[in-house]
Amino acid sequence: MIKKTFLALGLMTILFPVAAFAEDPSGATLDMGLNSLWVMLAFILVLLMQGGFILLEAGSTRMKNAGHVAGKTIFTVGLAALIYWAFGYGIAFGGDSGLSQFIGWGDFFFDPQLAGDAAAGDSFPNGVFFLFQLAFAAISLSIAWGGFAERAKLSSYIVFTLFFVGLIYPIVAHWIWGGGWLAEDGAQDFAGSTVVHLTGALAAFAATVLLKPRIGKFNKDGSANEILGHNQVFTALSVLLLWVGWFGFNAGSTVAIGDGFFTYVAFTTMLAAGAGGVAALLISWAVTGKADITAMLNGTLAGLVAITASCAFVDPWAAVVIGLVAGMLVFYSVKMFEKLKVDDPIYALSVHGMAGIWGTLANGIFATQELADKVGVGTGGLIDTGSWKQLWVQFESVVVVGAFVLVASFLVLGVMKMIMGFRVTEEQEIIGLDLSEHGAYGYPEQMKKPGQTFEG
Repeated sequence: MIKKTFLALGLMTILFPVAAFAEDPSGATLDMGLNSLWVMLAFILVLLMQGGFILLEAGSTRMKNAGHVAGKTIFTVGLAALIYWAFGYGIAFGGDSGLSQFIGWGDFFFDPQLAGDAAAGDSFPNGVFFLFQLAFAAISLSIAWGGFAERAKLSSYIVFTLFFVGLIYPIVAHWIWGGGWLAEDGAQDFAGSTVVHLTGALAAFAATVLLKPRIGKFNKDGSANEILGHNQVFTALSVLLLWVGWFGFNAGSTVAIGDGFFTYVAFTTMLAAGAGGVAALLISWAVTGKADITAMLNGTLAGLVAITASCAFVDPWAAVVIGLVAGMLVFYSVKMFEKLKVDDPIYALSVHGMAGIWGTLANGIFATQELADKVGVGTGGLIDTGSWKQLWVQFESVVVVGAFVLVASFLVLGVMKMIMGFRVTEEQEIIGLDLSEHGAYGYPEQMKKPGQTFEG
């Protein structure tokens, strides 16, 4: 006990001024310091997931676009930080606006000092909460980029970031997490199967429809050609990085360490991820006769996406079921989109879209009343309570959010297409975005500019 107290004291001196700590060495202050450290760590884990997205998108696409993928991810995360600071956070979590059920209004150009220090009873300072929510907005944005892959102009990333992070994503976040009307209805989305993943996936869908397929993806008879990514090892490593980051994503959403509930959330997350990967590998093996690595990787991510909404609401056995269904769903979903001639290079629509829908609906089936009461959102699901109420609320949130994001994304991207165009030319696409957009290859030793020769 003495050792734990000294450890807490040491952490507190890092997080808060010594003078303030000396004035109030209370249990509440200690809890605030530890919670702040936990949320900051969760923010770092979620931010590092961008490294996973860089490797996922680069590994799943061709070598001639690898540098573009990496660079635009870093750039758009930085731009997203500025836009979210200026506008997004205020719309998602701002004060009363008279229309507070639909949109927040306030705390624009957010300043933790002006917002006030953590008051008595607060579990963490405002600044660390802003950072944590910013990381979620950036993840949703990176999911949307799956629909832009290998054929969008760099300028289109800039313009769409302004609207997505400044308006589209924050409105959805406000509805479910910021005290909006879906929150009042009891919509359960603990860490963002709908808010983050479905929102990003539907923006990706709008982009890939308006951009049309990559050159060579589909033949005149409608059959599809497989355009292989250039590095499956990158893709596997990306899944591992994302998997690790997901513990900040899900467990970090408890924003507290007091009763250790974050460990339960991490536990269900781990089970669903494992089940998703196993299910996808086995179903691909059974259907095609080969144990497809890409399917297994997608299944693991699908399990993580699906459990994101329900990780705090369901029993362990239900987490396994949710992951298993997600793994099978993503395998067939990929084939469905291909038959519909939708070119989805990163499988964002299946992994984040279809699994996000399933994960959100799964709460209405598997949530327990005990855990719903603990979290303080909604009620138990159909199996535990025999009531269809929560399933209806979950269905409502999927439909309403889906309709809003699709309409908003098609509107923004459609106007962009008319005014500025947002697909590169055929020549630029064939050369690759590394050279056409940035003037240099991501792999300069393996590739060369037209007319360039290397002398040994």
